[in-house]
Amino acid sequence: MPRRHGGADNPQVHYFDIQGHEPQWLNGPSAIVAAHGRRLEALAGRRLLRAWLLWDLDADEWFSDGPVLLDFDGEQVEINHQKFDDLSITWNTVDPVGQPAWAYGDWGHPDDHVFHLGWRHDARSELAALQGRQLLAAELLEYAGGDIADGMVAVSFAFSDGRVTVSNGLDENSLEFGGPDPGYLRRALPR
Repeated sequence: MPRRHGGADNPQVHYFDIQGHEPQWLNGPSAIVAAHGRRLEALAGRRLLRAWLLWDLDADEWFSDGPVLLDFDGEQVEINHQKFDDLSITWNTVDPVGQPAWAYGDWGHPDDHVFHLGWRHDARSELAALQGRQLLAAELLEYAGGDIADGMVAVSFAFSDGRVTVSNGLDENSLEFGGPDPGYLRRALPR
């Protein structure tokens, strides 16, 4: 679980020190559809301008605990998973261009680790290849594969020649490309 900075001397609290970002955790397709269904549905027809991932600059790898940012013509959806079935969807709260690289972690204990983080839109070639493409549909997918992940809700974005699904990778985000796993059930979004 991320350490939160704040308190009486610092009333601003940030998730992984991401400026402006406060996840809003929900569980189950009904709650997620009620809170975000119409707005996700309204993304259809927009172009994916940028897809941002939080990057561990020292390890040169995706820091998959942080949100995945997808900018559709200025409407940015920010998706994050934690635990087995917590999903947060926020909108337009993170400025990946305006926040320079930063350090996050606990200092002062030998077991602590400090991460040096920054945003990248070119880190995963499959995701970068979708930039500039028009979104056909956003979908909510509920996992029902008969294992511990049952009930997890993923957010999927379908393009004419590709798809990305942001799912729960057991307490972190996972990216899936191509058609959804057959264990997913599609949940209708309001029109």
